[in-house]
Amino acid sequence: QVQLVESGGGLVQAGGSLRLSCAASGRTLSNYGMGWFRQAPGKEREFVAAISRGGGSTYYADSVKGRFTIARDNAKNALYLQMNSLKPEDTAVYNCAAREGWVLRTTPTEYDYWGQGTQVTVSS
Repeated sequence: QVQLVESGGGLVQAGGSLRLSCAASGRTLSNYGMGWFRQAPGKEREFVAAISRGGGSTYYADSVKGRFTIARDNAKNALYLQMNSLKPEDTAVYNCAAREGWVLRTTPTEYDYWGQGTQVTVSS
């Protein structure tokens, strides 16, 4: 199995940028499709972005398309989420997740392993 640890969250003003990282240990990250999810207080966890095992395919939620970029470096066993033009509604705890299947998925229950999350707060 794989263990995931997120970092890079923090407080940023609206319009600013943050880069989240997800470090993997245990099994090699290239064995997994990866995703980012977020959960705001009082709301359900929602899909943000997903990337295929080799990094050739990506998929984004409409709410972040054009502002966020998901990327991976399998040699470094790392996943990233570059977040630009941040909005107050992006405020949430962000989690990275891994799944053993080949197809990109957007539902949390289809992911097998999760990190503990990192807080992102965007002030207006």
